[in-house]
Amino acid sequence: MKDLCGKTEFRSERSSKGSSDSPDTLATSASSEAGASSYNQKKSSVWLGFFVSAFSVFDNSSAPRGENKDCCTKNHGWTVNLRRVLNSGSMRRILGLHKTGCSSSSDIWLLGICYNVGEGSSLSDPSQSEGFASFVEDFSSRILITYRKGFTPIGESKYTSDVGWGCMVRSGQMLVAQALLFHHLGRSWRKTLDKPMERKYVEILHSFGDSESSPYSIHNLLEAGKTCGLTPGSWVGPYAMCRTWETLAWSRRKENVDDDHLSVVSIYVVSGDENGERGGAPVVCVEDISRHCFEYSRGQVDWIPIILLVPLVLGLDKINPRYIPLLGDTFQFPQSLGILGGRPGASTYIIGLQDENAFYLDPHEVQQVAEIGKENLECDTSTYHCK
Repeated sequence: MKDLCGKTEFRSERSSKGSSDSPDTLATSASSEAGASSYNQKKSSVWLGFFVSAFSVFDNSSAPRGENKDCCTKNHGWTVNLRRVLNSGSMRRILGLHKTGCSSSSDIWLLGICYNVGEGSSLSDPSQSEGFASFVEDFSSRILITYRKGFTPIGESKYTSDVGWGCMVRSGQMLVAQALLFHHLGRSWRKTLDKPMERKYVEILHSFGDSESSPYSIHNLLEAGKTCGLTPGSWVGPYAMCRTWETLAWSRRKENVDDDHLSVVSIYVVSGDENGERGGAPVVCVEDISRHCFEYSRGQVDWIPIILLVPLVLGLDKINPRYIPLLGDTFQFPQSLGILGGRPGASTYIIGLQDENAFYLDPHEVQQVAEIGKENLECDTSTYHCK
C-alpha cells in the first residue's frame, strides 16, 4: 500500500520468494451467533491479487458503529502515546501514511467500525482529530503475526523460519486471532499499557506461538494441511489455507482440549465447488451450517459461534473491477474480520478502508521467535502489535 490518501494498490513492502499456486481468489470468513445489523454502502477501488475476507457475529461487547470519541482513548492511557506511535516508521509503513499524517477527511472503516477522522479537525491535517486517534488506537490493538526465525524445526524438516514462504499462514493466523479476540474480549477491547494483562488475551497469543505446544502454531497448521498440499518451504494459496483451518478446528475438537479456544468456535468453508480454486458461486445454506454446528457441538446445541471462510475466484490475471465495490462494502459489516489479500506469492491481512486506500497488517517483517507463556501475565507482547 503506497499512501493513505493517494492512489493505492495492494502490494507487500517485501516480496515473498514463494511461487503462486492459484489464480486471483478471495476467501471470505464470517461467524454467526447473533443477528446482523444494517450497514451503509460505500465505494472502494483499486485492488490487486487474491483475497480472504472475514465476518464475525459473536462479538461480546461491540462498540456502536460510527462512535469513535469514547473509543477507550481516555480510559486506557494511550492518549500521550498516540502521537509517538503515529510518527514511528513502522506504523507509517504498515498504515501507509505520509510523514505528515492523513490528508483525507473521509471516514475510515476498520473491521465494522466507522471513524470520522474529519470531525473536529483542521482541514489541513485530519490526523489531529480525535477520530483519527481512536482509529490508531484500534489499529494498534489488532494482533500482528509476522515471519519468525529461530523456532524448533517444523515436523521432520529442517525449517526453523518461515521467511519467504509463510506469509499466507501468518495472515490466516492474524484473521483467526482477531476472531478469537472479538469473541472472548469483545470488539471494543483495546490493548492497554497496564499490567498484569488480561488472562484471556495472553492465552490467545500463546495459542499462536511457534511450537507444537501452541494449538494454532505454524507447526500444527502445516501438519493439519498435509492433505491440502501444505509443506514447509512452499507458499500456500487461500483456498488451501481455508481448508486447513477447517481441518485443524475439527481436529482440536475431537481431541476435546478443555482450554482450546477453537473448541467453542467452529470454522466452516463456504465454497461453490469441491475445489474452491476452480471457482463457482458460493452459496450459504443455513441448514448446512446449522447441521455443521450441531455436529460440532456433539448434538448439544443447534447453533454455536462460527467463522465462515468463503474462497472465491475473482479473475484470472487480475481482479474483475465489478467485484471491487462489493469487497469494499464488507469492511462495513459489524461482523467483518478483514481480508487476506495482496497478490499470489505475497499475502497481507487487510483490515480497513478509506476511499480508495486500504489498511493492512504486513506479515513480511522478520522477527525473532517470542515465547508467550499463557500463565505469564507480565510477558512482553510488543512484537504482536504495531509499534
